[in-house]
Amino acid sequence: MQIESEKLYIALFSVHGLIRGEKMELGRDADTGGQTLYVVELARALAERSEVEQIDLFTRGIVDAAVDEDYAKPVESLGSKAQIVRLNAGPDGYIRKELLWDFLDTFADNALDYFRAQGRAPGLVHSHYADAGYVGLRIAHQLGVPLVHTGHSLGRVKRRRLLASGLKRDEIESRYNMSRRVEAEEATLGATALVIVSSHNEIEEQYELYDHYQPERMAVVPPGTDLERFHPPAGEEDAGALRDMLARFLRDPDKPMILALSRLDERKNIVTLLDAYGDAPDLQAAANLVIVAGNRDDIRELDAGPREILGEILTLIDYHDLYGRVAYPKQLSAEQIPMLYRLAARTKGVFVNPALTEPFGLTLIEAAASGLPVVATEDGGPRDIIANCDNGLLIDPLDKADMARALLEIVTDEDNWQTLAANGLKGVQSHYSWDAHASHYLEKVKPILRGAERPVVGELPAHALLFQDRSVVVELDHALLGDADGLKKFVQLLRPKRVHVGFGVATAYGLGHALRLLRKNAIPLPDLVITGMGTEIHYAPQLMTDIAWARHIDHQWNPRAVHRILREVPGLSLHRRSEQLRFKLRYDIDPSEAPAVEELNRLLRKEDENVNLFISERRYLDVTPARASKGFALRYFADQWNIPLERILVVGASASDETMVRGNTLGAVVANPQAQELSHLADVEGIYFCKHEGAKGIIEAIDYYDLFGACRPPPEEHASD
Repeated sequence: MQIESEKLYIALFSVHGLIRGEKMELGRDADTGGQTLYVVELARALAERSEVEQIDLFTRGIVDAAVDEDYAKPVESLGSKAQIVRLNAGPDGYIRKELLWDFLDTFADNALDYFRAQGRAPGLVHSHYADAGYVGLRIAHQLGVPLVHTGHSLGRVKRRRLLASGLKRDEIESRYNMSRRVEAEEATLGATALVIVSSHNEIEEQYELYDHYQPERMAVVPPGTDLERFHPPAGEEDAGALRDMLARFLRDPDKPMILALSRLDERKNIVTLLDAYGDAPDLQAAANLVIVAGNRDDIRELDAGPREILGEILTLIDYHDLYGRVAYPKQLSAEQIPMLYRLAARTKGVFVNPALTEPFGLTLIEAAASGLPVVATEDGGPRDIIANCDNGLLIDPLDKADMARALLEIVTDEDNWQTLAANGLKGVQSHYSWDAHASHYLEKVKPILRGAERPVVGELPAHALLFQDRSVVVELDHALLGDADGLKKFVQLLRPKRVHVGFGVATAYGLGHALRLLRKNAIPLPDLVITGMGTEIHYAPQLMTDIAWARHIDHQWNPRAVHRILREVPGLSLHRRSEQLRFKLRYDIDPSEAPAVEELNRLLRKEDENVNLFISERRYLDVTPARASKGFALRYFADQWNIPLERILVVGASASDETMVRGNTLGAVVANPQAQELSHLADVEGIYFCKHEGAKGIIEAIDYYDLFGACRPPPEEHASD
């Protein structure tokens, strides 16, 4: 077969989903999402380039009465130089991607037959998603051509998300074939000449989880945006229906609009945005706040998490008396979203994404394409977008004052607003149009085609593990922090081990507090973040909250009744509102008046309120559900991730860590003034008291237990050496 050609023949592979050129059924199911649209738009955009001769997009042919007959056509034109080629593999009918693994070798063989029949092979193979990576790897090796890969989503990351949703390991394996997927991803990453990603955050926070993490072979080429759908306001457009909808909420709908558009998800941080707006009278006078957070018919029918967040939104609107200044419509169709961006631009408003973490930030690009300046979280993909477009400001998503200042700065300076809006339009054209995407794409692949970079198959380490098999979990506030030099050495020691050694932190405080400390001290995002004294569990890289854990600990939790009882107790006063969490109440203690914890427990149990009480930092009383503690949360994590407790090093610092360090974990306590609170554990087998403070103590404990090797204490005769 002929391979070489002056012009490019590129074969794109996207095996699963319903893929066709027109009337795409996006959202029909989990397999027909953004990836299917992306590969079609990529094929069309590349075909428009003069240096490209032919683009073939290979997918699976489907003969099924339950889907349109379009998906059975062997070939479908996407224009003069691009086409969809459908190959047979497995049963005729439409099946989900997790069931395709046994048929992928057939798919690869049929693709090779196609190339033989036409007497020509592509000069480049580009696979999309893990299943296509499996196919593309075999074709690239057979033909001796470079392989480019785009993951779209990654198995190691999805596994964490599924664990957070409450699925058990065996369920995940049987439904999603996760081991085969991760094995395919590792093999693909080991052989690919180039991995194309959407943002630097994707490289740093997701691909780093893999054995074949090779950032030098990764390139950021962000996806294009439909600039016909998202564009600046045009004078003839009628936004009357949308204006009327918002006018139901707003006294002065013509004021500049601060627009937030997201799901009802804790990570999206909408509650902090609303609190920042409520604390800023100048901002309220200058602009309205419009929050579009999904669609709802009845708040009572929402899942517990979204319902709680919406409840917080409504509570803050009432607390800050924001009636007439905040809109929160119940329903907004996908067709109305582009018009909403343009309406915000007409008012000289601003789009805000205050998420705790944002891997990419597609809404920021849509807003920029609509002529709307942006304010966005400094965490993740928005850094790339604002660097490219220079159309807004980055903010610390945990700093309400910083957020309000940035929003006010943009909506009150019309000259700067015009500059930012113009910059955004120009930046989107240069970096985020499909034409720009195709141009950047070809810039990255041409050196490979010239032979400057040829694929080299990487060797996996002997007996490589698919998932982490041991972890170190440390108390954040007093065990990990306090010694900058030791912390730096700890991070350097742990970083190269992260593929197979999990890293977790635990704190009595909320997620915002934990993130603030992690960022301030340049600590890599942990795999596990236990917050609120064990009442919340979050998994990296997107800080997924384990909702199954929340459901579990909610059993017989009645915070109103608990507070009714404790507010009558002398020496206790409710701590500030920001430290009260859904599953944790915090009280300030006056030791001269407050009764002992044992007496408080008796008082609560007498009223049939079974809870856990913890003294934190010798000045706070934390109250959690009976099923919640740092130790319970740690053991839940260990069970979900299938890591034996005997292979988890837990390093604490004070009394509230006792439930973590006791038991079958590799327990340790760093030297610090509060370690005395745990001195009664000195004679308990397995608890190691470090000689060093802070992170140096953690390193000492790692060495003592040989965490990276045998993962057990030294023999007794050498334990004191």
